[in-house]
Amino acid sequence: MSDKTLQSFNIYQFQEHLIDWFVDQQRDLPWRKNKDPYKVWVSEIMLQQTKVDTVIPYFHHFMKKFPTVHDLAMAEEQEVLKAWEGLGYYSRARNLHQAAKDVVEKYDGVIPSNPKELGALKGIGPYTKGAILSIAFMQEEPAVDGNVMRVLSRLLKIEDDIARPKTRKRFEQIVRDMISGANPSHFNQALMELGALICTPKSPTCLLCPVMEHCRAFHSGVEETLPIKSKAKKPKLETFVVLLIKDKDHTYMIEQRPTDGLLANLWQFPMVPLKEVGLENLELWFFTEYGFHISLQDQIGERRHVFTHLIWDLKIYEARVSGKMEGKKDFIFVESEALHTYPFPVSHKKIMEYIEQDD
Repeated sequence: MSDKTLQSFNIYQFQEHLIDWFVDQQRDLPWRKNKDPYKVWVSEIMLQQTKVDTVIPYFHHFMKKFPTVHDLAMAEEQEVLKAWEGLGYYSRARNLHQAAKDVVEKYDGVIPSNPKELGALKGIGPYTKGAILSIAFMQEEPAVDGNVMRVLSRLLKIEDDIARPKTRKRFEQIVRDMISGANPSHFNQALMELGALICTPKSPTCLLCPVMEHCRAFHSGVEETLPIKSKAKKPKLETFVVLLIKDKDHTYMIEQRPTDGLLANLWQFPMVPLKEVGLENLELWFFTEYGFHISLQDQIGERRHVFTHLIWDLKIYEARVSGKMEGKKDFIFVESEALHTYPFPVSHKKIMEYIEQDD
């Protein structure tokens, strides 16, 4: 054994109890219909930081639009982002799109089963690589995410901080030691399913757990204090004025975000950093940035959007074009009915409600 915590732990009985439960109780999820590596890959990318119930309709829509890796590789980025709209963490979609192009170019559209080649594709980290290799290719590879670390922390009563990279490495080795050689696909999915349905972050339903007899945290009465995870830094708060700028033709100004960084290449309504500019200087700032004059109207709403590391406090104002438009190329004016054809981040998609009310 590579890890001392597995000494005196009955791995084979644990595997049997866990997999039997999974076979009997697993949820009917669309990506489990077969072991198509493409479907497994897309589902695992979508499921990162997103709940299963949210992902299911997106998965169906995405598969209808891009049924094969070739279809995804041939698509325009804006089309992919539009299909991803509302799922958040848009770098996942851009990386998936680029990786699909690489699979078509380098591997003739066949998703590689070699760990090194698969792991080299953009957006495929250790967890996703392990999930694809074990689920689609039946390889004995660990797939360790927060769910799995929570389950194993309790099962083996491990008190290491799961926010630390070296803890993840330790759990990867533990899974390598524990994984079922006969059915690595079911073993990894069962660990994930256990974390989602039974061994939940708060109030785990231990009495329904198929592996309760193996759980050291349960027998010690500490299941609710594990796992140990150091607190993340408090998100930074940023306040913006979001401008719904209408011209004489009743079309609205939108602009594309930069090609890298947060929400890259998505479209948005113009955003003015309120703290730096101030409401009183907004019209002058706008002219300097965009090259034409606007007349600021009333505030019509307010939204707050929370990212992992950042909070946007959005003050929504109407504005009118009040001068000749000469300036930046990367903004356009669009009729309100056509706004939905562009990929917007969730925060700005919700702001469209104010336009619908106005129209």
